Amino acid sequence: MPDQFTAPSAEALQALKLRIADRYNGLPQRLKQISQFVLDHPNYVALNTVVENASRAGVAPSAMIRFAKSLGYSGFREMQRVFQTPLLSKSASYAERARDLRLGQSKGRSEVYGLLKNFCSASMVAVEHLPDLIVPEDLNKAVGIMSRARQIHLIAHRRSFAVATYLAYALAHAGKPAHLLDGLGGLLAEQCRSVQSGDAIIAISFLPYAPETGAAVETLAGRGASLIALSDSKLSPLAQHAKVLFEIKEAEIRGFRSLSTSMVLAQTLAVGLALKLSRRA
Repeated sequence: MPDQFTAPSAEALQALKLRIADRYNGLPQRLKQISQFVLDHPNYVALNTVVENASRAGVAPSAMIRFAKSLGYSGFREMQRVFQTPLLSKSASYAERARDLRLGQSKGRSEVYGLLKNFCSASMVAVEHLPDLIVPEDLNKAVGIMSRARQIHLIAHRRSFAVATYLAYALAHAGKPAHLLDGLGGLLAEQCRSVQSGDAIIAISFLPYAPETGAAVETLAGRGASLIALSDSKLSPLAQHAKVLFEIKEAEIRGFRSLSTSMVLAQTLAVGLALKLSRRA
């Protein structure tokens, strides 16, 4: 096993994620399924047993162990330590709070007020964890791309559309109006023709990925525009074309995911751009 994986750390986890993403296309279907699961749910992997992880991933525990061994680990437990270390280096209460949220969900609260409390609690934990997922240099790079761009184009569909709409509003107030590629009237292909070299594209998509967004990004990839992607995994269809990829883990309650962390990141990008542009004036 490479040296970078022998001493678990936040850097080791990032290296492991990149390694999984790099070898993803050559894996058997079952190991691809596990790859997708561990990249999408790193905190669940860190906090639960191999049996619980296998059940959530929809595979046998032996497949989870085989996956870990294929990465050079002695077994699941050794791989799991790489996922645990960043949580342990955070505030001591993070892992306990995540467990408490799972227990709260399992009590079967059906009242709307109970849902409100669960969504609030889960969103607070997710937002608090967001800075640990973001590389500061990526923020600076993204703001730099936006500030230099001839024009900014925004593309998102389905639940991600709200984030793109907010960015269209916020970027205009930051002094850099953005063009929303919303596909209204079935005109997405025509809207995409306005994208040119020197432009910036901000694309947003989460599982299950909107095919319209992925297809548009694929079409625009060769036009010389710089893509900033907000998604949830290095296996996202947006990842391979992105100059900057922000991996976002949203709160999830009973299968419904919030947009809290996405909105916080979007607001950060818009205000960061406003500050950069104001210093030029």
